[in-house]
Amino acid sequence: MAVRKKDTYFIISYRDPVTEKHLTVKAGTVTDSSLGLSFIAISDFVFDQSSLVVNPQEEDMKRRFAEVKTLHLSIYTVLSIEEVGPQHAGLRFKKDKSKLLVLPGSAPAHGD
Repeated sequence: MAVRKKDTYFIISYRDPVTEKHLTVKAGTVTDSSLGLSFIAISDFVFDQSSLVVNPQEEDMKRRFAEVKTLHLSIYTVLSIEEVGPQHAGLRFKKDKSKLLVLPGSAPAHGD
């Protein structure tokens, strides 16, 4: 699980499955999803409140995720995840399967 302090957050770039556009969202939490191994869960969305300049793309994202508690994305749509801030310590998942060891097995001979 990756939950960070307020000054550290994640920038997630992904391909929207509906519009096929590349989108970017900032979030405080990125975890493994309860939907299965090929999904990640993104929550605690971060939007810039201090800027005097209005960014139309960020305003669209703010409206889009106003009522969203958690966004579950397929790992196949995620382009990148960047961790930003002074307290970043790396991204770790509870159900991390990246260190699986696949032992070679005997494959059946062709023509059997």
